Order: sequence, then structure tokens, then C-alpha cells
Amino acid sequence: MKYCLPFTQIRMTDVDRVGGKNASLGEMLEALAPVGIKIPDGFAVTVAAYHDFVSANNLESRLQAELRALDVHTLENLHDVSSRLRALILASRIPDAVVQDVNKAYHSLHSELGDACVAVRSSATCEDLPNASFAGQHDSFLDIVGVDALQGALRRCYASVFNARAIKYRLDMGVDHLAIGLSVGVQRMVRVSSGSAGVAFTIEPESGSGNVVYLTSTWGSCEQIVQGAVTPDEFLLFKSALRQHKHAILRRRRGSVSREADSSRLPQFSIPDNVAEEIGRCCCAIEDHYHIPMDIEWAQDGVSKELFIVQARPETVRSREATIVERRYHVADHAPPVLYGIAVGKGMTSGRVRIISSLEEASRVNQGDIIVAEATNPDWNTLLRKASCIVTDRGGRTSHASIVARELGIHAVVGTVSATTQLRDDQLITVACLGGDRGEVFDGVINWTEERVNISELPTTRTKPMLILADPDLAFRHARLPAAGVGLMRMEFAIANNVRIHPMALVHPNAVSDQAEQAEIDRLTAGYDDKRLYVIDRLVEAIGLTAAAFYPRPVIVRCSDFKTNEYARLVGGRPFEPSEENPMLGFRGAARYHDERYRAGFLMECEALRRVRNDMGLTNVIVMIPFCRTIDEARKVLDVMERGGLQRGMNGLQVYVMAEIPSNVILAQQFAGLFDGFSIGSNDLTQLVLGVDRDSEILGSLFDERDPAMLSILSDMISRAKLSGRTIGLCGQAPSDHPDFAAFLVQHHIDSISFTPDAFVEGVRNIAAAEANLASSNHK
Repeated sequence: MKYCLPFTQIRMTDVDRVGGKNASLGEMLEALAPVGIKIPDGFAVTVAAYHDFVSANNLESRLQAELRALDVHTLENLHDVSSRLRALILASRIPDAVVQDVNKAYHSLHSELGDACVAVRSSATCEDLPNASFAGQHDSFLDIVGVDALQGALRRCYASVFNARAIKYRLDMGVDHLAIGLSVGVQRMVRVSSGSAGVAFTIEPESGSGNVVYLTSTWGSCEQIVQGAVTPDEFLLFKSALRQHKHAILRRRRGSVSREADSSRLPQFSIPDNVAEEIGRCCCAIEDHYHIPMDIEWAQDGVSKELFIVQARPETVRSREATIVERRYHVADHAPPVLYGIAVGKGMTSGRVRIISSLEEASRVNQGDIIVAEATNPDWNTLLRKASCIVTDRGGRTSHASIVARELGIHAVVGTVSATTQLRDDQLITVACLGGDRGEVFDGVINWTEERVNISELPTTRTKPMLILADPDLAFRHARLPAAGVGLMRMEFAIANNVRIHPMALVHPNAVSDQAEQAEIDRLTAGYDDKRLYVIDRLVEAIGLTAAAFYPRPVIVRCSDFKTNEYARLVGGRPFEPSEENPMLGFRGAARYHDERYRAGFLMECEALRRVRNDMGLTNVIVMIPFCRTIDEARKVLDVMERGGLQRGMNGLQVYVMAEIPSNVILAQQFAGLFDGFSIGSNDLTQLVLGVDRDSEILGSLFDERDPAMLSILSDMISRAKLSGRTIGLCGQAPSDHPDFAAFLVQHHIDSISFTPDAFVEGVRNIAAAEANLASSNHK
């Protein structure tokens, strides 16, 4: 057949003949079917058929004439020109030779039940390439049955070359409108009406991290996701665990199904965990074959439960970033957000709301407006050109419009559920996507400043710069920084934000008498028969996200170090916490871990750490024990950890101890016999050396990490750790705020200094300056 090629005869070298999408399908059929990846059978209607269609109908000169009428500066007549171009094609006749070849190829897909049900997908020669996705610019048609319907779908694919969005996209990308060649893929439909489908990226789409597969899923057709019609289920999977067939799911988030979906499906995820992991392994195999990050569409047959890959294209945004520019926002005090949803991109902007329901309202959008709509739509490229960002009720990060928004550098908040009803036309709002998963919408204009730092220009230092992290949702964004790892991840932050319930309230639920708290505990732990698993799962997610973002760089996780008054504020916490006059020096840190009043809670922390390290393969996690007062206490804690499945040395486990009590310094060599490293907690150590309550406003002027007494004890601690052959670092704000303090630490050859993300850049600069001064003085 001159005009049709079976997928089995197509390779990536055939892009000029069958377009990027079809070439990729043929390539995968040949190379990846042997490793178990299934591609629905089908064929490509070649680019030659499209060119012969244009030639047989004498379309080229008429198309050129219409395109010359386009105002390429204002695009005010874009939709009129597009309509006329598409009308020309739809009124034209497909050559008989093409019809015969297409019908013959279609009949080869004959179903046992009669005519095959197929998907008809556009595949342009400039589509799905590493430097341009053309995502959603040309049309696809699903559930096509019979030769007449197939011919109609073929003609509509040809017409979609001149969709308004495709014309606009080619203008942006500098592609000649008439140089494009369109092939059409005809592929057996996967029975997704009773199954599931979705999109996956082999990188984290916001940060570009290559450590994970980002997977979306919904009931029914994947088109619902790519068109932004639903907010899909989301899974984040750790690649190394996928390849080792370990537990790989770092996080899962339930989305919303379409209005037409069976309501009985609402409480469930659209795919179970084992299917998510199977899809993830397919994605890894595809990426390994192409050696570049990929954007993949998949479908699960609702009857046979077989998994199919229906498309795979290069990811075209994050993978092409030549340099990483970190945008850092400093936001003034403001009221809480009125809406929140899924963040797409990073940025802040203020502007007037423009609620849009259709493309016909494009003239209402002014430069700098914020578009608010029920769903994103690939047709809206012309609107995005004017808008500063977009907010939607539905949609996810893998919709076509989200992909194009990233390419155009526009941020968005999608899946807010109620933006179109809660906001009003001309309302001034501020939209913030600050680098995490959550995007926020604020009423009115709030004040902020923006700083841009080219990360590649930061100096390299001997002293390792590390990070102090509190929010796991920001881990992938912060992992872009050239940090040696995470010097401090606080477990108590994960408990406060992810768990919210006092762990012991789930061990002894009858001790919680407050009815409101009982109701909140029941709500949060719904679906868990063993309530302790709720705590463990939440901690596994928080720790796993952070560890995967930085893998294989070390992530030091400090076990919980709330004070009793802080633990008491957790849901159900008051019955389990004593009232202390000075909680800062009370029942905190290591003292709790071996005490029966909290031991069961600490064992939940141990189980979460064990699962992250052993079950998920995130062996870059180092455990750290805070506020350990004595050698005897250290032994007791290590014994409890071992009973909880965390034996020091097993599977490479390292256990550090905080150096924040004078006894840690005085007995450093003995502590070094039990632990693998030290981290100086400068705040607690300062208050205990100087006898100053760090929370006291009256004594605030006396609290100074640079006091001579502190400098003396810091010098001792560093030298004693070095003599014991143990690594030592410091966590705190002072080295970024005070260059002289950073210089002191560098002069004493501390191994690492950890900074909060907002202080990291200045901290690295201070370390570099101190090292340069030290080198200069040594040469004199």
C-alpha cells in the first residue's frame, strides 16, 4: 500500500513519512514489545497522502492566499482566517487511491464483532520533537467505527492543521504553515469506557527532577485529562524503586472524576497501587530506550485489564532548561488565600479577573488579565498570550494547556473546584505559585519582591552547604539548588502538618474525651482499621518525598523534637502531655523515645524510617537523635530503634546525634562511639551555654551564637569530632546572617553548614568568601 504503513514497519527514522507520534509508536512496537510493553495495533496514513490531498484539490495557492490575510501582529482575525482555511479542507475530496489504501488497512484490523473501533490521531512531522511538543495543536478522534466515519475523521485531522491554536503555535515556534506534513495514526481503541487512562512524565514536571515518574490517571478516556476536563488522580513514583521492584509510590492524591462518571467510583483511585507501579516501570523502560525525558499516554482495558502505551513524546519544557534560575519571592503579610489548587509553574502576579467560558470571548481579555475558567483548553493560546496567568475549576498538570503554559512561561492554578463561582469579573486578585504543589489565590493585591539567581554562578566550596527543610512539598524545587544534601529535616514538622494527630491518641483512643477531637481523628483516619498506620503512611510520604528529591544526596531526618506544650496542641494531645514550667528543658527529644509515655509513638517514627530506607530503597536517609543528654540515654534510644527495625550499620544505616547540650561536647568522644556523626544545634547550645532562654524577649540581646564562650565550645566540639573520626556540621541561620561566624566555622574546618532555602544563596557566598580569605592568609 502506497499511502499506509503498519506500525510494525515504522521506526523513528520515518518521522518525515509518518510524523513524530506515529514514528514513536512504531519504534516502541519494535524495541519495547519484547520487554512486555504493549502498543495497540494500527497503521499510519503517510504524509504523502496529505500532500497528495492538498495537490489533488489545488489547495496550496488558496491556503496561501488566506494565510496572507492573517494579521500576524494583533491576530485579531485569526479565528476568521482559521475558519476559512478549515472550510476549504473539509469541502475537499480525499483522492480515491488514498481512500482505497486506508480502507484496506482498516479492514486488516477487523474485529471479531465486525468493524474495528479505532482512535484516529494527527501526527505532524514537526510534532512530538525534543524542541517542540505541539501538544494538542492538532486533533484526534476516538471511538471511530466503519470506513465512512474513518474517512470523515481523516479529513478533520487534515483540517486541524489550520486550527487557530496550531496557526498561533507555529507562529511562535517559527514553523512554516505550508511546510508542515501531516500523517494520521489509526490505532485500535483500548476499551477505556470501563477502564482507566492517563498521562505520565518521566520527570517531575515543575522542578524537572529526573528521580521520579509523575503519573496521572482517571476513569475512562485520557482525553479528559489532556483537555483539562477533570482533575486527575496523581501518583509520584521513585524511579530507583521501580527498577528494583520495590515499593515506589512516594505520594498519591485523589482527583475528581467527570460529571458523567459512575458515582460508585468516587471513593476509589482510578488505578490501584500495583498498576501505578507497573505503568511507572513501563515509563522507565521507554525513557531508557530514548535516553531523554518522555511524556507518555497510557490506557488500561476495562475488560482484559491489559495496560497499553498509546503515545510517547519527548518532554519539551524542563528537560531543555540550559540554566537554572531560582526565583525567590519575599511576600509581605497578607490574609489567607480565598482559593487554592494545583500549581503549574512558579510565579506571582496580580491582575483583574476575566471569567471566560468560550473562545468567542477572547476580545474581553486585556493584556495582564488573569483568566478564570472552568477548564483549560488548547484552543486558548491566543488568550494565554495576553493573560498573566490562568485559574481553573478543573484540570491537572498534564493537560495540554498546562504544558503549553509552561512553554510560554505562564504560571497557573488549576483544579480549584470553584474559581468561576467564587471570583468575579474585574476583581483584583493575586495568584501565587511559589514552587510547591499548592497554588494560591488571594483577594486583592499583596506586596512581594522577586529575586532571580543563576544557580550555575554560585561558587563551589570545600565546606558542604546543605539545606534545612520543613515542607516536603517543596523538596523537588529546593533540590535544584547545588546543596550537598539535607542537613536537617524536622520530623515534628511532618507530624504537625501531615499527621496533625498526637501519635499516642491513636494508641490509646479511649484517653481522648473531647468529642470534637474524636470526630476530627475519625475524619482524618477514615479508612484505617489500624489507626497507627495512618501516622506511618503520612510520615513515609513526607520523608520519602524529601529523600527521593535529593537522592542520592544524604537527607538527615531528625526524629521528633516538639516540647510538651507543642505536642499538647496536636489533635488529641492534651491527655498525653504533662504541664511543665519550662518545656524547653523538659520532656523532649531522646528522653521521650525510650519512655513508656511516648515509646509507641517513637516506634511509629522508626517504622516510617524503616519503610523509606528498606522497602523503597531510599538509603540516603540518615537518622538523627535530638536532645540526647547522657550516654546511657543514647544506648536506650539505640536499643528501641533496633527493636523498631532500625539497627545502626544494617543496610548502611547511619545514626547521628545533635550536639546541642554541653554534655554532648564534654563527652563527644564517648558519643562518637555510639553515633556516626554530629550536627551542632546552635540555638539550643547557645541557650544552655549562656543560660539564656532562647524564647525570652527580655534576654534577647544576650542570645548570641558569636559570644566568646560559644565560640570556645564550638571550637572544642569541632576538634573533638575530628579527633574521633566523625563528621560534623551545623544547622542555623547565623552563618548566612553573619559572615564572620561563617568564617569562624570555615577556619575550624567544619564539614558542613545547613541553611534554610531562603538563606542558602547568601550562606554559600559567605562560605566561599571565608574559604578564599583563609586560603589567602595561608599563602602569606
